[in-house]
Amino acid sequence: MTTVSILIPALNEEDNVRNAYERVMAVFDGLPDYEPEIIFTDNHSDDRTFEILSEIAKDDSRVRVIRFSRNMGYQSSVLTAYRSATGACAIQIDCDLQDPPELIPQMLDTWRQGYHVVYGIRRSLPDGPIVAAARRGFYALIDMISNDDLPRNAGEFRLTDRRILDELRRVDDRSPYVRGLISGMGFNQIGFEYDRDARTAGESKFPFKAMLSLAVDGLINHSLLPLRLASMISLTVGLVTFLLMMGYIIGKVVFGQDWPAGFATTTILLLLSMTLNAMFLGILGEYIGRIFLQSKDLNRPMIEHELNRPKAEPELPDRASSAQQGNATVSKRVINQAAE
Repeated sequence: MTTVSILIPALNEEDNVRNAYERVMAVFDGLPDYEPEIIFTDNHSDDRTFEILSEIAKDDSRVRVIRFSRNMGYQSSVLTAYRSATGACAIQIDCDLQDPPELIPQMLDTWRQGYHVVYGIRRSLPDGPIVAAARRGFYALIDMISNDDLPRNAGEFRLTDRRILDELRRVDDRSPYVRGLISGMGFNQIGFEYDRDARTAGESKFPFKAMLSLAVDGLINHSLLPLRLASMISLTVGLVTFLLMMGYIIGKVVFGQDWPAGFATTTILLLLSMTLNAMFLGILGEYIGRIFLQSKDLNRPMIEHELNRPKAEPELPDRASSAQQGNATVSKRVINQAAE
């Protein structure tokens, strides 16, 4: 019997969690060779989501529930679920069931062929034309500027092999972009096209602000282009300014031009300079802020409740213990060298 972890993040999904559980279990009723482990990560919902999940977990020991002490953000919630999975593979699916669970058997069959990642490519979207175009434009942009091979029009609906899950357990990122992390690991990955359904109940938890934040995470986590772009624009503006200055000096000294006092021109140049400086400082601030969060160990997901935690689940790697092991290894090398 092969255990498959189903990862379902939830935030104020009281109208969807039970339906999501029942549809996933209905799929596995037709898969006798697989045993599901369903992991719900409740991002500190303030409705009845955790109460309903507690009832489900009480009746079915295969359902695990992880509730955070506060809203940690979608990506941190998802990464915690991946790090907690104990199955031979894990499948991430949204609680609103826009990604149909009925495609799970197809994903498992593809995984059995030797692929480490099987991801869904959104052939059609239920969003409006503007939102759909923005999504596809973002996927194309991040694929173009990233050093990693990020598949276009691929969302969160994917299967990941145990090998990938073990690698994700080593990740200690306070601003993760999970789909980029998995895509950037390489191995054998393959996509399949599907039509995304409309939300069955409730409201979307991804307004424009959340989508914009996700886009920023994707761009900054997987590309140095913003920093390089800032440098290139600065050099270009500096070069143009130098050429204008040389032209002014040559016209004044060589040709005796009587240039009028350019108050408007000076004002525009000053405002342009201030705008560029503010923009580039903002780009630098995004990177420095993430370094700060990482170095101070801030924004770490804290679990308030965990239901049906498996006894055999290994502890998540701790940075302090890893450092101690590294120091111990160095000490052994020094002792051995001294003995020789």
